[in-house]
Amino acid sequence: MNYRKCLLAALLIPAAVLSQNYEVPVSEAQEPMMKGKYDATWESLSQYEVPEWFRDAKFGIWAHWGPQCVEGSGDWMARSMYIEGSNEYKHHVANYGHPSEVGFKDILPLFKAEKWDPDYLVGLYKKIGAKYFFALGNHHDNFDLWDSQYQEWNSKAIGPKRDLLAEWAEACRKHGLKFGVSLHADHAWSWYEPSRRYDRNGDKAGVPYDGRMTKEDGKGKWWEGLDPQNLYAQNHPDSYGSWSDGMIHRQWAWGNGVAVPTVEYCTNFYNRTLDVINRYNPDLLYFDVTGVPFYPISDAGLKIAAHFYNHNSATHPKDFSAVMFGKILNDTQKEALVWDVERGAPNNIPEKPWQTCSCIGGWHYNTDIYKNNWYKSAASVVKLLVDVVSKNGNLLLSIPLRADGTFDEKEEEIINGIGDWMAVNSECIYSTRPWHIFGEGPIAESDIAINAQGFNEGSYTVATSKEIRFTQTPKHLYAIALAWPDDNIVHIKALADGSEYHKGRIKSVELLGYGKVKFTRTTDGLAVNLPADAKRSVAPVLRIKK
Repeated sequence: MNYRKCLLAALLIPAAVLSQNYEVPVSEAQEPMMKGKYDATWESLSQYEVPEWFRDAKFGIWAHWGPQCVEGSGDWMARSMYIEGSNEYKHHVANYGHPSEVGFKDILPLFKAEKWDPDYLVGLYKKIGAKYFFALGNHHDNFDLWDSQYQEWNSKAIGPKRDLLAEWAEACRKHGLKFGVSLHADHAWSWYEPSRRYDRNGDKAGVPYDGRMTKEDGKGKWWEGLDPQNLYAQNHPDSYGSWSDGMIHRQWAWGNGVAVPTVEYCTNFYNRTLDVINRYNPDLLYFDVTGVPFYPISDAGLKIAAHFYNHNSATHPKDFSAVMFGKILNDTQKEALVWDVERGAPNNIPEKPWQTCSCIGGWHYNTDIYKNNWYKSAASVVKLLVDVVSKNGNLLLSIPLRADGTFDEKEEEIINGIGDWMAVNSECIYSTRPWHIFGEGPIAESDIAINAQGFNEGSYTVATSKEIRFTQTPKHLYAIALAWPDDNIVHIKALADGSEYHKGRIKSVELLGYGKVKFTRTTDGLAVNLPADAKRSVAPVLRIKK
């Protein structure tokens, strides 16, 4: 960005924002932040109250789907294809060409979504129990999956030639699911830095990849008239350690030597996000960030949050529905946003509602996961859902789609398995609240730390029938075993005679999907006999009348 553009952008920024001394304050010239109850400060945003619909919903589905699914080499392929020697690089060179000649921009037209049926998919997700749905608006690859006003590299112009967000939103409203959009393109700035590299070995050693190409390089090409820098965003100095493949993780929160983004870049992401809010009116927004986008170097994220809440208040005067997520939040930020934990969970009951985002495989479709049967089973998903809900959380589950917009037959089996369990047992999930304790068992009683923004869900995959999780409604307490016991007896220490958690008598116990069952209560605990003729559930649910 040249000096003249910087000066113009600065002149367009309100004095009140400049006074906060953000390093990269954004311009509201094209997309003014809506005024209302919320201002772009943590103090003002702390007025936020999580809507009850979200607390009741508990379960959402995410289609983490876009052009990075074309090659089937997994998440972050648009970055890894530029990392010499990586599996994604090898796959790309073998099947598509060298990244100096065929870059990610050239993969975009191959994303056709030719079999995609959003009405069918959202209807299926509702059938298996989802109460909200998330579409990918853009990923770190910086490609907008809607008819974007501020990004020429978008799905209406290239590839599917369709406004994917508009069609997802229409399907959600038809089927009565709350609609969410996830936006990740703020990190394209550093995420794409490998695209400016070159091979250090072989016949192409020293030949630059396409990440530094400009509009002028497109003459006579399919992308003539488009500027690759609007996709790759690499017209800036290298970040510190740019050739160190893992450095990006240390620099995710815009520190540790990451190149500082320009006003133009931050404003562009801000504009694109407000474009989504204003045109598609989502109920939920997700960002793969620490706190809010570009914080603390820019006010972009705080303005997005304030606009989102004010816009939702104006369009939902009687039923405010806005939920916005952030990761690695401090206590103040947890007042303003809903805490998202990636692929993990705290081993306690947070006071405020929160969410874990997880996936049955990789975030983007990966044929190796399919071939090697590395998907989560339906049983694993159910146990994860039960554990999260017992801790006052929601589960947002991503089910990867192939580039054509379909899931494979192994995913279909998992989807149906989740639906089968929910059809019988969902009353222990929806509209429930935590009990005195979330559970008991070796895992529940362990000290399981969160790693960065999450990444501890593997600690919960070995759950046995000794792991019990609790949820409740005003009328019932639910005790869910995370496996069917070999001896057909569920033992619950927390419900022992004289327990501080349940001092009254236990009137009856029912196995959902079967009926009343026999039980014995002693000072050692409650022992519930599961009938031999009952269908063995991956997570049997006991309904206990209070």
